[in-house]
Amino acid sequence: MKNNNRKKASPWKSLQLGLAVLIGLLVFAYGFQVTQVDLEELRSERRQESLIRVMRALARPEIFEYEQEVEVINAPVHVPCPAGGVEPSSESGPTGPYIVVTPGCAEPGETVQVEGFNFAPDTSGPLRFVPGSDPANTVAIGRDTVQTDEAGHFVYDMVMPERLSEDVQYIRASLSQNVGTPRVTDTARDTWDKIIETVFLALLATTFGTILAIPLSFIAARNLMKPVKSPLASIALSLLGWPIGIVLGYLVVKWVEGLSLPFNDNAAINLVAIILAPVWAGFGIRWALPQEETSTPTFNVRLARWAVLFLVILVSFFGLFQLASLAKNLGLAAMENLGSLSFLGYFLFQMGDIVSIITPALGGLAAGGVLSSWMGRLGQYSTERLAPSSVKVLNIIVAMLAGAVTLGLLGQLVEWLYQIGRPAYTLWGPVLVGALLGLALAVFTKAKASLSIGLVIYYVTRTFLNGLRSIEALVMAIVFVIAVGIGPFAGMMALGLHTIVSLAKLYSEQVESISAGPMEAVQATGANRLQTIIYAVVPQIIPPYISYTMYRWDINVRMSTIIGFVGGGGIGFLLQQNINLLNYRAASAQMLAIAIVVASMDYISSVLREKYV
Repeated sequence: MKNNNRKKASPWKSLQLGLAVLIGLLVFAYGFQVTQVDLEELRSERRQESLIRVMRALARPEIFEYEQEVEVINAPVHVPCPAGGVEPSSESGPTGPYIVVTPGCAEPGETVQVEGFNFAPDTSGPLRFVPGSDPANTVAIGRDTVQTDEAGHFVYDMVMPERLSEDVQYIRASLSQNVGTPRVTDTARDTWDKIIETVFLALLATTFGTILAIPLSFIAARNLMKPVKSPLASIALSLLGWPIGIVLGYLVVKWVEGLSLPFNDNAAINLVAIILAPVWAGFGIRWALPQEETSTPTFNVRLARWAVLFLVILVSFFGLFQLASLAKNLGLAAMENLGSLSFLGYFLFQMGDIVSIITPALGGLAAGGVLSSWMGRLGQYSTERLAPSSVKVLNIIVAMLAGAVTLGLLGQLVEWLYQIGRPAYTLWGPVLVGALLGLALAVFTKAKASLSIGLVIYYVTRTFLNGLRSIEALVMAIVFVIAVGIGPFAGMMALGLHTIVSLAKLYSEQVESISAGPMEAVQATGANRLQTIIYAVVPQIIPPYISYTMYRWDINVRMSTIIGFVGGGGIGFLLQQNINLLNYRAASAQMLAIAIVVASMDYISSVLREKYV
């Protein structure tokens, strides 16, 4: 019985399929033209000879070498033939190595047969033409390679060059043989140094990148930032607090740095300051922030406590600068006296230098964060306590100020980058636009409404990360090479920046995929946002964070080989030099080292991932 439920083939679907196939063929046909696919070039004899030569060189990495014993033999030849011709002759007799040229003369462009006898077996070397009658003081030209057989014999047909002379000229064979035991080449030593540099370049880039990517990942996670809402007054005052706090904090810390300068070179004073600063800070904090209050403190007591806390901060920064100076002083002494362990002194000196450089920036950021938090709380308190009409007026004022300051700073950044030289476009115009936007936001939102500031921070952060992530580390390396010079430091900074933005994205996506149950449970106990992150988020993300970090280290090891092509240090710098010099045996040694390191990294990361993840 026939199955009548069977659907008939649709002509239209067949036509669609045919059109799709035709369009696909057209796309690939055009792709062949754009990519210039041409196998005829591959079949050319010249290309195949070059390819075979390079592949044979790559298959023999320059790792070990022998002492070379070279046998140099010259045989006379006339170009062109003199009147009456010449007889074949050799420089040496039949007891030692010698070569015979047949015929003993030829015109330019003609071929002669060069035959060698009594050389060391299985040796090779160049066969060259020596113009002039004095072979010891004349530079040879050309380079044909000959190989002896087991009996030390070779035969080669050589074309005579355009070197006319009435005097006798020569053909020289320089065959070398290995003697003694093999030894490590200079190329292998340089490769070892550079591969170690590459591994540690990637390690430092991964370490510092991971440290900075972790906090960024939390503010780039949508599920953590979406619930963050604040009233307009709190948001505006927080925005105003950041630039004010950063400037004030930076200036105060730089002033403290100036106070510490006269004592920087005295290691004894550095040590005393490092010991006394924490002691003073501990006593000051205990007095200013007591555990229990027996009575309500008066205004003067509160003012005194704030003054003591401010002094504690100043003393702490003074101790931090003295710690940096002590590290630099000890580092210099260690570099002079530790010999082979002088790298420890170098590490101490550089760490001290890093602390002294970033301390003012950290002070500015800390002051900006504290002032922004305090002003945000003030805005929250005002919104809750004031009447709606008063809150509306407050919102208009602070929103206009925040908008004007924010866009004004962005305008100054544009002015610094592009040097427009028109304050009306880069200062007053942005200030006016920012004030108008703040006014519009304050007018069209309810007085005590809470705005989703968390989502705004989320989108700004993700846009920033995506923008930086789209820039290849190779381009970043070029910029950092200009900033700090050619070397592994530039490569480490480029890979570190690329690691930050890449890991921050991966980390944030992992945070977004965590289970919401533990977060709700912790929040139900009355935990704040920081406690929620510590007790509900962090335990869920530790294993994938470890996995991503190890994978990023593996990526950085491979990327560091390319970073070196633009001067970013590591083995890539050496690899590029040898490729440019057509020294493929040395390049093969570097490629072999890269392959070994990458394979080892893969094995180590798989073991660690299996054990800890």
